[in-house]
Amino acid sequence: MRPHLLQTVPMNAPALEAALDAAYQVHRLHQAPDGPAFLAEVGPQVRALVTTGARGVGTSILEALPGLELIAIRGVGTDGVDLAYAHARGIAVTTTPDVLTEDVADLALALLLATARRVCVGDAFVRAGLWPTRDLPLATRVSGKRAGIYGLGRIGHAIARRALGFGMPVAYTGRRAQEGVPYPFVPDLAELARDSDVLFLAASGSPENRNVVDAQVLDALGPRGILVNVARGSLVDEAALVEALTAGRLGGAGLDAFQDEPRVPEALLALPNVVLQPHQGSATAETRLDMGNLVLANLEAHFAGRPLPNGF
Repeated sequence: MRPHLLQTVPMNAPALEAALDAAYQVHRLHQAPDGPAFLAEVGPQVRALVTTGARGVGTSILEALPGLELIAIRGVGTDGVDLAYAHARGIAVTTTPDVLTEDVADLALALLLATARRVCVGDAFVRAGLWPTRDLPLATRVSGKRAGIYGLGRIGHAIARRALGFGMPVAYTGRRAQEGVPYPFVPDLAELARDSDVLFLAASGSPENRNVVDAQVLDALGPRGILVNVARGSLVDEAALVEALTAGRLGGAGLDAFQDEPRVPEALLALPNVVLQPHQGSATAETRLDMGNLVLANLEAHFAGRPLPNGF
């Protein structure tokens, strides 16, 4: 008898969907026209659940799964899952670290370059046929600018390596200074922002990080500074961000995460100094396949009684 599995989001690869179907009795919540009724029907049989870091899974769904043993997250974020609740029930949680690191760091630099060099503005300028009529205003150099990183984990380190390639001095902050790290540690985020030309956000979406980038931090970054967020939208006070950008107190922003995804503040849509992405940090075919395969490996290990490759 194949174990029953609840899937809350598609895997974005037919081969991965087929692999799930071959090994498990899969119940796809994202395809159900009536979610609560669907859960009431299949929930008692479900032993594992597959979701993403951005989507997570609410406690109300978990309560409908009395036999749940494992939450397999496709991603690295666990902020969408109540870990204390899961652990209290003896539910294991797994993620897919490492395989998405390089893609997220690539996008962080892409957002910086697109914002500073006004890539999207230039693209629209050419497409609108304006090139023959006037010059595009000058952009901002990236090479040599000072990079501050909030969250020097796997992704933060990958961003730092890329920034060094652009001749950017790197400093960082986080919960604590790390041993053996060649970059200066700045204990205060506002101080780090004040000493940076670009502030990269690569920290977790934990409760203590909610709105940690507030008006004080944005003002410290200043009218020539750029904020790049490839972490979670919850890190940024979006009202303060909108106000700082529209008032000219912040130079620009490259954003791949928002507080109420997929809804984006209307005020951001018209700003030429903002580059927006629909939370696409890990969204390459190669990485999504690797992430899916790690999900499969975590599921297989659990049901075989082996140690989880990436468990909490």
